[in-house]
Amino acid sequence: MNARFPSSDSLSRHAARPHPGEGAPLSRMCPRESRREPRSEFVLSTAILTGQPVPGSPLEGDLRSLGFDVRTAEDAAAVEALVRAVPAGRRVAVVDTRFVGHAHALRLALTDPRFPAAAVPGAVTVKPEARAALTHALRAAAVTGRGTAVATVPDAVPDRLAQALEADGAAVHRPELGTLVATVPTDPEARNAARQAVAAVDEEAVRLRGAAKARDGFFTTYCISPYSRYLARWCARRGLTPNQVTTASLLVALAAAGCAATGTRGGFVAAGLLLLFSFVLDCTDGQLARYSLQYSTLGAWLDATFDRAKEYAYYAGLALGAARGGDDVWALALGAMILQTCRHVVDFAFNEANHDASANTSPTAALSDKLDSVGWTVWARRMIVLPIGERWALIAVLTALTTPRVTFVVLLVGCALAACYTTAGRVLRSLTRKARRTDRAATALADLADTGPFAGALATLKGFPALAPVLALAGGAAVVATAARASFGSPWPVIAAFGYVLTSGLAVARPLKGPLDWLVPPFFRAAEYATVLVLAAKAEVNGALPAAFGLVAAVAYHHYDTVYRIRGVVAPPRWLVRVIGGHEGRTLAVTVAAALLTTTDFTVALTALAVAVALVVLVESIRFWVTAHNRGAPAVHDEGEPA
Repeated sequence: MNARFPSSDSLSRHAARPHPGEGAPLSRMCPRESRREPRSEFVLSTAILTGQPVPGSPLEGDLRSLGFDVRTAEDAAAVEALVRAVPAGRRVAVVDTRFVGHAHALRLALTDPRFPAAAVPGAVTVKPEARAALTHALRAAAVTGRGTAVATVPDAVPDRLAQALEADGAAVHRPELGTLVATVPTDPEARNAARQAVAAVDEEAVRLRGAAKARDGFFTTYCISPYSRYLARWCARRGLTPNQVTTASLLVALAAAGCAATGTRGGFVAAGLLLLFSFVLDCTDGQLARYSLQYSTLGAWLDATFDRAKEYAYYAGLALGAARGGDDVWALALGAMILQTCRHVVDFAFNEANHDASANTSPTAALSDKLDSVGWTVWARRMIVLPIGERWALIAVLTALTTPRVTFVVLLVGCALAACYTTAGRVLRSLTRKARRTDRAATALADLADTGPFAGALATLKGFPALAPVLALAGGAAVVATAARASFGSPWPVIAAFGYVLTSGLAVARPLKGPLDWLVPPFFRAAEYATVLVLAAKAEVNGALPAAFGLVAAVAYHHYDTVYRIRGVVAPPRWLVRVIGGHEGRTLAVTVAAALLTTTDFTVALTALAVAVALVVLVESIRFWVTAHNRGAPAVHDEGEPA
């Protein structure tokens, strides 16, 4: 479904039943879909037809099937009067009666909830927040309509409105239609040609193809999407929402984790199969969102967070299953979670640092673009980074055929190689890129750093050289290495943790605008997580590593949530970061607990800290996202392939 946010669904090109032509409105072409497809976003929508009626046109029926209350107006002045009469909370669309095109072209232009204003030739729409701009544009369009026509089609009120909106500074989204038709013919000959063009295109095939992401992994593209797209359409026709499919995917993944926890060969085989089915549903929810244009901020968050919850719950299930067979692989499970989370943080931090960077003259980027022009290298490069499709397929097959230990070892090796490949490439790009990074990028990196009250107090110091990545790496490496070398209960890790607090504060004492400053958040994540892992392993007591797994999972959720908030709405409040201690505060707390408590009490302390962090971040996260959704936060979603 999620994020803009990255999702793991794709769709291969495949033709479905032929389009029956312009003569049949959408409600007659696909009666079940028209009746059952959810339209909660568009129930209160009004479409105003402008111009003289065209006999035999299916336009009004198509608009009604898309959830619009249809009214008519003869000119721009009448349109303005009708717009004033529409309640303020409604979406408004203005459509030329001469419009000829596919119903899906109208759907893309008039029902996408992500954009305040959108248009195709002959149709324009605005959401409630852009109604004032539409009113202003109506007056401007009425003036231009009395003089030289601005629109390419004489008296095409929607086209004049769209241009007036853009002239007034409004962002008007114009969807890529590809082979879909959307035009306003001015004579019978042009109208007949447009009708023939409509009939020549398989609209349903285009709609299915448009549900795909433009870029996806090899496994997803060739092993999942050939059938998951039909499952997405099946869900759409039965009124299911992407959030419901996302939830089903989570439940199936939890069932897979439960099967893995049995520790039996039959359980492992069932776990692998269920994990693959969960991934099919994970692809389906995104395809369903694109197929039916059901985008939402809440849905993007659910999709992204549930992906991590599914994978890490499965790691825990494998570790429990191994323990039933007498093999302790909790350290490997925790290591896999740490490595995967740090990989994601590298991706997030690099993208945020370069989100609005200009003057990208990196030769590494130029080489990457050149390689993308060679077909086989595209798939090889997508597979080598072990995206979610390839990774879950690997885990599922290894679970069914081998042991949890083998599964984790292979996963760790594969993810480590992928991490080296992606990180090295981004470092080279950063070093060779001549770009000026903005205050927005520096703020995003500061939010990702998750600096708590201790390092935050030191961050007020000024005048330190631009050595943020070096300071972050040195401080983190020191505390992890000290914890690894010292015996459990030694005070040396505590001393190293105080040094880590100092270096962490100095690392963020200046805006993170350096070419490699995006490495600071990943270094902080690796230091905190690895310290917890090392000290729990040093405890050598039953329950310590599972408790550490729970703590890192809770903290990782907070860090993922931070990313999605930055992308979607706003960063987490500072009070939340202070309450849970920040990365340096938690690291210091864990080292102090290891130095002062017995191994058994240390396990209890890790468990208590995990529960406390999880409760605080989950309650605040759920409150935030539900509130943002209810307040109408902008809908977000990753794009599919252009139709």
